[in-house]
Amino acid sequence: MPSVTMYSTQVCPYCVMAEKFLQKKGVANLEKILIDRDPAQRDIMMTRTGRRTVPQIYIGETHVGGYDDLVALDRAGQLDPLLA
Repeated sequence: MPSVTMYSTQVCPYCVMAEKFLQKKGVANLEKILIDRDPAQRDIMMTRTGRRTVPQIYIGETHVGGYDDLVALDRAGQLDPLLA
């Protein structure tokens, strides 16, 4: 399984939902980067993704997007192959 990285904050409900969803899909090692604890990481996230909102999820080197994007990818049958 590829590495999964999620830019997050400590109080974001969508981040919590995304983490639970990924755990349900079998992701055991999720690297969370808390941008509210390290403001420099917010700048890195925005440069990397072009987005300001969290969560921002990467599976391997593939930028999935946020929670809604993650669920849409799953509904389209494209999430499991990324996680395999």
